[in-house]
Amino acid sequence: MTDTGNGWGGRAARDSGVSGASGASGASEVAGVSGASGASEVAGVSEDAGAGHMEPSPGARRHGPIPGPRLPRPAGSRLRARRVTAVSVVALAALATGCEPGAAPGAQTAPRQTPATRPAAPSPARTEPAPAPSTAEPSTVPPPRPSASTPAPAPTTARPAPEPSAAPPARVLMRTGSESDRVRELQARLRQIGHFGRNPTGYYGSVTADSVRSFQAKRGLATTGSTDETTWKRLLAMTRTPTAEELRPPTERPLATPDKRCLTGRVLCVSKSSRTLAWMIDGRVVSAMDVRFGSEYTPTREGEFEVFWKSRDHVSTVYDTPMPYALFFSGGQAVHYSADFAANGYGGASHGCVNVRDKKKVAALFDQVRNGDKVVVFR
Repeated sequence: MTDTGNGWGGRAARDSGVSGASGASGASEVAGVSGASGASEVAGVSEDAGAGHMEPSPGARRHGPIPGPRLPRPAGSRLRARRVTAVSVVALAALATGCEPGAAPGAQTAPRQTPATRPAAPSPARTEPAPAPSTAEPSTVPPPRPSASTPAPAPTTARPAPEPSAAPPARVLMRTGSESDRVRELQARLRQIGHFGRNPTGYYGSVTADSVRSFQAKRGLATTGSTDETTWKRLLAMTRTPTAEELRPPTERPLATPDKRCLTGRVLCVSKSSRTLAWMIDGRVVSAMDVRFGSEYTPTREGEFEVFWKSRDHVSTVYDTPMPYALFFSGGQAVHYSADFAANGYGGASHGCVNVRDKKKVAALFDQVRNGDKVVVFR
């Protein structure tokens, strides 16, 4: 398309720092003139869109070129006007732009480079976003079948590991606090092999628990101090059946060798070392029982005495305590039953009397002893 009769031929277009180009045959100025047929206004030149007539604005004729954005010049070259003939509208529009796609008007652009010399732009590193925790149901798509070249894995025939069998603990037969004939047998059997140093009482106390614990430790058993089935079976295999005398001896502790004064007549022979009382007639033991004595502040007198008073249901006038089956032998001191001794054992002491803890034995003794019978207290 050519520019004919537009009244602007041969007149140089005005742009900041750009000298004109002739207007023949619809020539357009590079980087200073917008192309015909709807090209926008560039560098102070307006377009008459109706007829393709490009006319400088009135202000440009009176006052010189209209200030506008200055386009950068390529380094080391001068922009000269060229006569362009028979150029398509698309080519004119491309020449008039003069910048890379997306560049803003007036922005400085680097000279074009050929693909051979253009440096490759570094591609930004791609970072994979961390996969979000999946809440979807598991896929029901079957796994891919193995190809003919890949051997199929052999079917696993592993059996589930058997659970460890927790054997129940052995049942406990006797423990601290038990009281029975079986406890008496336990004590007698432990005494046979040296683990119980006393006569059987039938009561499972701390002494019996310590003896059982000693037996268990020596045989590699659990040292619980209680007699369970395992401990009992091991003890039965190592001992014999106790005799009647072993099961029911007269005292908890072995009787001491009697004092020579106890070998004649009717004598209550009391030993402080063995803590026993033996009722003897002409050197023969009729009965024996466990006893305890007074403390260091109220000691039991030692020596040879005789029974001078018997009181079956006596109550102390000094301490206001019961003294059943009392056999007085020295002032206020007597042989009698003690409920405290029966309950608490050797943890306590008397006020000087000879306490007996077996009520049946002391009751039988009370009926046999007569006033004038001898009492011997020795160490």
